Amino acid sequence: MKIYGYVRVSSKEQNDYRQITAMNKLKIPSQNIYTDKQSGKNFERPAYKTLTTTLKTGDLLYIKSIDRLGRNYEEIQQQWRILTKEKRIDIAIIDMPLLDTRLHKDLMGTFISDLVLQILSFIAQNERDNIRQRQAEGIAAAKIKGTRFGRPTKPTPNNFGELVKKWNKTQLSKEEILKKCNMSESTFYRRRAEMQKGHL
Repeated sequence: MKIYGYVRVSSKEQNDYRQITAMNKLKIPSQNIYTDKQSGKNFERPAYKTLTTTLKTGDLLYIKSIDRLGRNYEEIQQQWRILTKEKRIDIAIIDMPLLDTRLHKDLMGTFISDLVLQILSFIAQNERDNIRQRQAEGIAAAKIKGTRFGRPTKPTPNNFGELVKKWNKTQLSKEEILKKCNMSESTFYRRRAEMQKGHL
């Protein structure tokens, strides 16, 4: 039997320190800790896929919390089934000791474990949905107040029209006009089109 750990954070900017620390306390070999730094939006996670092909019957997998396993209720349930029924490994959720398949392998123990799994999976999805709703409401409220999102719009030079005329007459090369306007090629063409439509 080998012991593994799975760690996931939703972006490269997020810190996986808490999860890694929990794995280290359990003395899981560092080479057996698989980490993904991307959203659970889809399950094409390279480290997780490598881990699932590495796991063998009887191995033990530690996960810090149930929501690290999937993005929603159905996915968590599906991955749990694949790992425990098809791969036939044991899983221990560090933050929820009741979710440890090594314990109470009789019918009652399995029933309790499945029940806790369903409840926690529902809570994980519900919390994710609530976060998304709060984010959407916050963005909508900010837009009403005039807050702009994304990169700031680069100003169009006051003499943009004259520069475009010179460029049309080949008096300026593409490189020269982009440098004078201080904008990328795609931005230049977009602003030129807006000007022609009378939006600038």
